[in-house]
Amino acid sequence: MTTDKLNANPVVYDVGTKSSRREARPEDEDELAADPFDSEEIFDLIRNINDPEHPLTLEQLNVTQLNLISVNNDRNHVLVRFTPTIPHCSMATLIGLCIRVRLLRSLPDRFKVDIQVSEGSHQSEQAVNKQLNDKERVAAALENNHLLEVVNQCLATAVEKA
Repeated sequence: MTTDKLNANPVVYDVGTKSSRREARPEDEDELAADPFDSEEIFDLIRNINDPEHPLTLEQLNVTQLNLISVNNDRNHVLVRFTPTIPHCSMATLIGLCIRVRLLRSLPDRFKVDIQVSEGSHQSEQAVNKQLNDKERVAAALENNHLLEVVNQCLATAVEKA
């Protein structure tokens, strides 16, 4: 976590106290029923990831939003778009990496996960998207012990709050 913040006073959004927006359904109790993933479930996995710069969650900063997540169970594909708090956010790649790692650790291997910066929300959108969706770059980043420690700190908060 850094002390020199690019966005020292981010807008904090009221997310309420509800731990999950998803309401239980009768089919959720049936162990034999197919249980497809949906955008709400993906959002619940990533909403409480802590921002690397602030003691706030990605949901509180409006970085992650339910309407920016799409799931296609037939194609085993998840797409998560996120919106950095400022157009020149130097933490965008780290935030995307945290989202990717959380989903890789939580979803079945059959899913292809794409992480993208919301269109027009970052000055280096294409470069960030390329880094976040390149398996070799992601693997190399996760071999860096310091970077992995930062990612795990962001995710540890998510586990504690979930």
